[in-house]
Amino acid sequence: MRRLALRLPPPRPASHARFPRPLWAAAGPRHYPSADAAAAHARLSSSSASSQLPPSSPSWLTTTRPRALAAAAADQQPSRRLLSVTAPQRQDPSLSTTTTSSTPPPPPLNYHSPPPPLDENGDLDPSAALPKLPFRFDTGIALFAKRTPRPFPPPFLSPPSGSFSDPLSTHDRSHDRRGPYVGGRRIQGLTNGDDAVFASEWFICANDGVGAWSTRPRGHAGLWARLILHFWATAIFEDAARQGAAYRPHPVSYLQRAYEQTIEATSPPNDWQGTTTAAGAQLHYRRRGTDPENTNEEGDVEPLLYVTNLGDSQVMVVRPATRETVYRSAEQWHWFDCPRQLGTNSPDTPRACAVVDAVPIREGDVVLAMSDGVIDNLWGHEIAEKVCESVDRWQRGDVPAETGGSGGAGGGGMMGFVADEVMEAAKVIALDPFAESPFMEHAIEEGLASGGGKLDDISVVAAICRRNDS
Repeated sequence: MRRLALRLPPPRPASHARFPRPLWAAAGPRHYPSADAAAAHARLSSSSASSQLPPSSPSWLTTTRPRALAAAAADQQPSRRLLSVTAPQRQDPSLSTTTTSSTPPPPPLNYHSPPPPLDENGDLDPSAALPKLPFRFDTGIALFAKRTPRPFPPPFLSPPSGSFSDPLSTHDRSHDRRGPYVGGRRIQGLTNGDDAVFASEWFICANDGVGAWSTRPRGHAGLWARLILHFWATAIFEDAARQGAAYRPHPVSYLQRAYEQTIEATSPPNDWQGTTTAAGAQLHYRRRGTDPENTNEEGDVEPLLYVTNLGDSQVMVVRPATRETVYRSAEQWHWFDCPRQLGTNSPDTPRACAVVDAVPIREGDVVLAMSDGVIDNLWGHEIAEKVCESVDRWQRGDVPAETGGSGGAGGGGMMGFVADEVMEAAKVIALDPFAESPFMEHAIEEGLASGGGKLDDISVVAAICRRNDS
């Protein structure tokens, strides 16, 4: 759980001396020292739920989280050319040189597009919605929740009654079969604590709801994370079905539409509050050696990944063939432990703050969409090593027969195993009050006493790029 986005007085002038503060003197709920390291670790994890909310103003807000020197050295990669279509943000120079596109923003999406086709389970059906693309994802999901997810409140709990002849009670149907609904459609994706994840053959994402909303009477960050995900994926599939063979993605427009629809769905009389980060990756293609925006020229095609990020969830691309990190999205912060976020009282919007990178990838590259429960406990090079090691083990057959990830909408197989291995590695650190972690180092850099990992919801969606021969 992290801090929400509201208004506070401006920060102290730079001329004021800044002294390290003990844990019990940190801003937010009062904490008291203890000789018990495990108890102190538990209190630190819970302290991040304090309602320290950033203001809606100015330029002094936008910062990226400082990286540990050791991790930066280990993760150093040669620069590449990426296409960034968004408001300018500070990027991580250790991985890439990002150029800003001068292309004008895409036109607003058609809000009256025909509904996307669904399969028999009510899930989005990419085979019917999208034209046949030359590449696809094989996916897997692994989840660990620090506490049981809160049930969704009405009216999202069950489908609306179709007629007066329908039974007034829906207890005759299991909750799992019924599922949560919005606007008469089943809500896509999976909930993991306050996180939400989605996996399909062409789009994956991981949203991290800000858990501090659980202390508010009408707060439900898990609902906000899941609704943003649902409307985001739906907007992509609807636009693809509308454009047909001439389909070109408009990533910021999709997230902006999802944000607006979530605000509408949670407004009175429903009135549910929350905020969430968002990180997604959409697989498309381009002709080799051409402009990423042009997919109609002659020539061989190569996969192109559109990464959309707002906040501190992360998308990472790992190349097992060369055991290197190809790409890692930059986290966006107002200040430490207070990321950019979409939702109630937050000044952030997709149109103003979301960063979109167009990343050329290769067949066999592994794309990860992760909540901060992973990257606060594992450094980037540790995640890349775990991915490469897991792929090698799977290809050698050195895995238990029952292994295969959390399944669900994301399936299992090799990517399920990869997601499980990354999740378990992050979980080990999160539960260890004596471990070294990125979150601990960043807290110390901010003058906060800290030790061990960060106990948080851990969500991993793993996808490998394949040639679409089906």
